[in-house]
Amino acid sequence: MNITKQFHETAQQNADKTAFYFMGKGTSYGELDAAITKFASGLEKLGVQPGDHVALLLGNSPHFVIGLYGALRLGATVIPVNPIYTADEIGYILNNGDVKVVVALDMAIPLAEQVHHQLPKVKQFVFCETGENGLSQYNIENLSLYPKMKSFTDVVASGELSFHGPELRDDDTAIILYTSGTTGKPKGAMLTHKNLYSNASDVGDYLKMSDQDRVITTLPMFHVFCLTVALNAPLLKGATLLIAPRFSPKEIFDLAKTYEATIFAGVPTMYNFLYQLPEGNPEDFKSLRLCVSGGASLPVALLNNFEKKFNVRVSEGYGLSEASPVTCFNPLDRPRKAGSIGTSILHVENKIVNELGEEVPVGEVGELIVCGPNVMKGYYKMPEETAAAIRNGWLHTGDLARVDEEGYFYIVDRKKDMIIVGGYNVYPREVEEVLYNHPEIVEAAVLGIPDVNLGEAVKSYVVRKNLSLTEEELLEYCKEHLAKYKVPASIEFLEELPKNTTGKILRRALKTQVTQSV
Repeated sequence: MNITKQFHETAQQNADKTAFYFMGKGTSYGELDAAITKFASGLEKLGVQPGDHVALLLGNSPHFVIGLYGALRLGATVIPVNPIYTADEIGYILNNGDVKVVVALDMAIPLAEQVHHQLPKVKQFVFCETGENGLSQYNIENLSLYPKMKSFTDVVASGELSFHGPELRDDDTAIILYTSGTTGKPKGAMLTHKNLYSNASDVGDYLKMSDQDRVITTLPMFHVFCLTVALNAPLLKGATLLIAPRFSPKEIFDLAKTYEATIFAGVPTMYNFLYQLPEGNPEDFKSLRLCVSGGASLPVALLNNFEKKFNVRVSEGYGLSEASPVTCFNPLDRPRKAGSIGTSILHVENKIVNELGEEVPVGEVGELIVCGPNVMKGYYKMPEETAAAIRNGWLHTGDLARVDEEGYFYIVDRKKDMIIVGGYNVYPREVEEVLYNHPEIVEAAVLGIPDVNLGEAVKSYVVRKNLSLTEEELLEYCKEHLAKYKVPASIEFLEELPKNTTGKILRRALKTQVTQSV
């Protein structure tokens, strides 16, 4: 089974049911399935063959859903790309990913005109119209790009409902997800049809999703967290997506209230913004049965405050692109443990090992490794990196973690983010948890900086509510709650912390700032 085949079966059984709402308009499963089939057929008429690579440079929209499922139904490999990347970043992914067709919003036409000559492998650009005048507003006949251009609407219109795609094999590459590239150039994680389907199906079962659920889809669709938890899993279960083009706290409250949302999935920063919004009304969230957090560790203080204010359970999970992504979630039929990423989901095994690959005792910190049908088949065109990441069938995550006697896992920190102060290990998350507990702190990030005497020292970056809060006062607070070697050597106040498009705090951007100032 694969997600496009399962979706087709679900759509046939629920043809009149609403698959998603977008900008106030509902689209039924039958209408969506027809558009997917016609888009797949239209791509085939453009010369796209099974195994070809199709890139999606799209935000949250019906175009993304149709583009994703349509390309997969044809047997093509999809490469989702963050549309706000720079020209250099996009160019690298398109070239390295051997992309044949690019599907993008029409506002990307000027950029495509500027760089398309640097993309010899790209044979066709399919642009999604956003304005009333379609593509004509760009004077496309005068563009050198013009012979390679098609409109999304025309591609769908040219397709045939009688189209039947090829039989897809479990080990065929369905998606290539380029990692954020925190160490060098981004790597393309190849996820198979088996990877995608198994993780979406298992997550849907684990979270008890049904056709009665209405899921707020505001995480970026090009990101694997949204792709599996807030798009694929709900659609396989016949649920309704409430698609938000972008994250806006006020709009999320409005969306939840208007459509009586039952599930919200977000990253810690989103929960922080929702909690901090003065006009955030708990009544607007009264229909929610579950909130899901992932992408980064959720501070325990924020989790408890959010649950208390909105009277809804927040279940934290864990995943990474290379695992499609989910490996752990706090179970719904057992206690939710604050600070834990939960237990292994169905069909996936997690364990903690030392440097020799040996499993460590309960409670001891080691590296989290993962095995299951969700683990990628490798990095695209990078055999050495693949061999380093997957050893004896186990994916090495690079995350430091521990497990308790009941099988609940706890992320301690990223292996590379650990700070060594005079020989003592300091995990940034531990210091950040203390800072988040301070009533005047909105956000916090901790990293190591060079120190002549100790090798490294702890530095904190914080966003405060009250500008009168001083560094001295906050340091005194830290001294009350942390061992001496864990107390920050300095604290810098910022108006906001740097984040990526999913809202994840970017420690590497802060590290760059530190490096430049040293």
